[in-house]
Amino acid sequence: MNPKTMETENTKQERWYESMTVKMVLIGVMGLILLIPLALIMEHIRERSSNAETARQEIGSLWASAQTVTGPVLNVPGIRIVADDGSYVTTTMHILPDGLKVNGVLVPEIRYRGIYETVVYDSDISITGTFVVAGYEHLNEYTWQWDKAYISLGVSDNKGIADSVSLSMGGRVISAIPGAGQTELFDNGISFRYAIDKAALSEAGGEFSLSLGLRGSGSLVFSPVGRTTEVVLSSDWDAPSFTGNFLPAEREVTDTGFTASWVVTHLNRSFPQVWEGRQYKPADEAFGVDLIMEADHYTKAERSAKYGILFIALTFLVLIIIELRSARRIHIFYYLLVALALIMFFSLLTALSEHIGFNPAYLISAVATIGLLTFFFRSLLEKGWMTLLISGMLTVLYIFIFFLLAMKDYAFLAGNIGLFVLLAALMMVSARYRLFRS
Repeated sequence: MNPKTMETENTKQERWYESMTVKMVLIGVMGLILLIPLALIMEHIRERSSNAETARQEIGSLWASAQTVTGPVLNVPGIRIVADDGSYVTTTMHILPDGLKVNGVLVPEIRYRGIYETVVYDSDISITGTFVVAGYEHLNEYTWQWDKAYISLGVSDNKGIADSVSLSMGGRVISAIPGAGQTELFDNGISFRYAIDKAALSEAGGEFSLSLGLRGSGSLVFSPVGRTTEVVLSSDWDAPSFTGNFLPAEREVTDTGFTASWVVTHLNRSFPQVWEGRQYKPADEAFGVDLIMEADHYTKAERSAKYGILFIALTFLVLIIIELRSARRIHIFYYLLVALALIMFFSLLTALSEHIGFNPAYLISAVATIGLLTFFFRSLLEKGWMTLLISGMLTVLYIFIFFLLAMKDYAFLAGNIGLFVLLAALMMVSARYRLFRS
């Protein structure tokens, strides 16, 4: 074969491998492959987050779990003969208070298990109200055993009851005994024996009051068992989430804590004032507050990792523009090294945030990554403006992503606006400098 022909073919072959079109295709394929380590990092973040949730549950099980308070409820056992042979059935009549006022003060505390943390609380709860007993003597044709009546208070985790509890009612002070008496309304709680003389039903009941020291973790909610239920809660926790079937009528949340109040009437709920048996579960309509931990570092780290492909794509675009604007060619191996450095940012962020918090970890990880890439590009590229361009772009991008993570309701909107502006800038740059010529 003619030596000139061989040289021409070798030149064409070399130019074919150096074509920007081929390089962009290879870079695109490499970008898709890099989604695998990004997915592995996100999976690792979820695993660490799951471990943290397990630790929170363990802390809650040792301290006390989330608390649901239901009551007080006046319970009267009943019996009804159903056959001539004396067979009978039993039930319990549940009488809810006419008026119920709850005032609670929560004192939160951060507890740790290893490197994991959760919020627990102590609370002082004052409950007052009124029972009206007269008028329910012959409900559903049962014979009611008023002398065996008792008042029960549902507490979802008895382990959280801090002190002895006494109920003041009708001139009597009644000490609490363990157990709810029956499980028709709630599984756990305490009860107070309140025998009623059948001959004095019209005088039974009246105003009651009790104070309850209750520990829990996460949330504290109350069932709307009063004909009118008024609940006021306050705490120095600055990140409350009001939860349940009803939102507060009034609330104030500041950097020093919150105060919230609810007013719920019997017309707002789905169960009556009096019934027998296990027809209703008042706790299903409970409301209250959840002392949440603001988007924890695992959530933020996972959200930031979702922007990983954006970091890689924009950095690759800047490198391609540099190649098109100068005679300098960057080997595709260097693209891979840059991408791996950007991916390592998210792993480093997760590891550091477990120990020093998200914001300091983000700052350290971003500075370390930008510093590493700046040093790398300074050694790789001949012109200083190229290094400054890439470092500046990365800095702006890390700042932009940080503000997106800090936003809540407007993060999606701000992200789309930012990406649109970025796309417009890239389009104008490529059109002005005619980076790709036909």
